[in-house]
Amino acid sequence: MSVNRTELLKEKGEQMQNYNTIILSNQEVSPGYFRMRILAPGFGAKARSGQFLMFRVQHLLLPLLRRPFGIFRVGLLPPDCEGMPPKEYVEILYKVVGGGTRIMSELHHGDHVELLGPLGNGFTSGAVKKVKILVGGGIGLVPLYMLASELVTQSPVRLLMGGRTRDDILAVTEFERLGVETYVSTDDGSLGEEGMVTEALKRKLVRFPDAEVYACGPMPMLKAVRDICYKRGVSLQVSLEAHMACGVGACLGCVVKGAAHTEETPQYLCCCKAGPVFMAETLDWGKIDTDDKSCGGCA
Repeated sequence: MSVNRTELLKEKGEQMQNYNTIILSNQEVSPGYFRMRILAPGFGAKARSGQFLMFRVQHLLLPLLRRPFGIFRVGLLPPDCEGMPPKEYVEILYKVVGGGTRIMSELHHGDHVELLGPLGNGFTSGAVKKVKILVGGGIGLVPLYMLASELVTQSPVRLLMGGRTRDDILAVTEFERLGVETYVSTDDGSLGEEGMVTEALKRKLVRFPDAEVYACGPMPMLKAVRDICYKRGVSLQVSLEAHMACGVGACLGCVVKGAAHTEETPQYLCCCKAGPVFMAETLDWGKIDTDDKSCGGCA
């Protein structure tokens, strides 16, 4: 299977853009978790919930490849002086898990970075007025914020947020300000209910059996959410956290097997191009690697 990278870039050219830009802020919001705000004129008009961007520190040789990160929020800041346009920004939330994110955590206001995006296919809104249940595990809540801000205008939205400890629970206040009913569970009981977020999902689906579910998080959690929704015939969209090298489908490094995959007629789907958001029934869950290989905020 040959892929022409130039054609792929041309195909996405109307949407994505390469930004040589600067950091506006980079703050630790919980131990090991950071929120970075980056100047990105015109980005917000193109970005959709569930999409991602590729990030690189401009002046460094390593890490050599860009890193993928889900888009948490886009917005505007007041101009620096009268007569100038507002400053458009994009925000990412990330967890320090290796050398690349360690370097990112040490960046400051004014440091130069490079973004490519927005990339990928995002969420669809589903049926108007039908209850929406969002399930986020750890850094997996990142793409759910923009989704929630879109859904609350047309449907009741409930967020089930899970983590190992209270340190893994992020942005609760931001979701509540949107008007989202938020429920927290932690494995150790240090915040909210003790237990897995999937147990909370089971209870919510008893109360709202016709709800539509959206999920992002580690693969084991997504597999458990899929099994719960499949047994109940509930619509499910999942955003896969995958390691990506190019972000445009050229390297084929982030493929998963589709539901129609067989050895005779293989069906491989690039998370970066066909996803990162998929309808759950389009994936072969029996062949998806469920090892926890979360990449700290990547799409």
